[in-house]
Amino acid sequence: MSLLTAQSLTKSFGGVVAVNGVSFAVSEGEILALIGPNGAGKTTCFNLLSGLLPPTAGRLTFAGRDITRLPPYRRACLGMARTFQNIQLFGGMSVLENVLAGMHLHQEVGTLAALLPGKRLRQAEARQRQRALELLELVGLAHRAELPADTLAYGEQRRLEIARALAQEPRLLLLDEPAAGLNPRETEDLMALLEKLGGLGITLFLIEHDMTLVMALSRRILVLDQGRLIAEGSPREIRSHPRVIAAYLGEEGEG
Repeated sequence: MSLLTAQSLTKSFGGVVAVNGVSFAVSEGEILALIGPNGAGKTTCFNLLSGLLPPTAGRLTFAGRDITRLPPYRRACLGMARTFQNIQLFGGMSVLENVLAGMHLHQEVGTLAALLPGKRLRQAEARQRQRALELLELVGLAHRAELPADTLAYGEQRRLEIARALAQEPRLLLLDEPAAGLNPRETEDLMALLEKLGGLGITLFLIEHDMTLVMALSRRILVLDQGRLIAEGSPREIRSHPRVIAAYLGEEGEG
């Protein structure tokens, strides 16, 4: 079953067409990767999917609903979450507070109840704190819960950003270069975490330049070239695709 569908997705900036008539579907529960060289349009594509940019043409549907013109917060409410290549944490807040900040979409009490603290509010806060701690346990950061986020090692900050995205209870998680800047051990930890999330039924769609991670983790791979989708298939199929071999595998850069 398709969770997300893009039909002839196009984005132009003046005379430059960054994404050109791209169509694909993301199935519920799959792990999908988007690859391509520097300037291929990968991040622009993700910005279209998450609502940070409006498309010039084309249509997007998520869980059977047309989301083409919905703003990012509406897409988040429907079950779409995203991380960014450049880590965007609240550095002065604790690790736990960062995860709690991701739960604003699922507040259990209204504004009036929040202004008039009582038993119901305390119970809701306790449940949210427990859920946040469970997410930190999932990403291996429960022991860091009370530390300021900016004191974490870089790889830990990556995992914290994923935990905060998970706090939105997404059906689809968009990951923009999650392995960027990680050392080999941190990359292994990230891969294990993403495999665990896939096992929990969360649909994962990632942009990534680490081909070892992409080939080991992804069930299916999309390849962009100058804004156009030129290849789609399993890791084995993409690995042997002549145009992919010639133009993309092994190249690095920001999409």
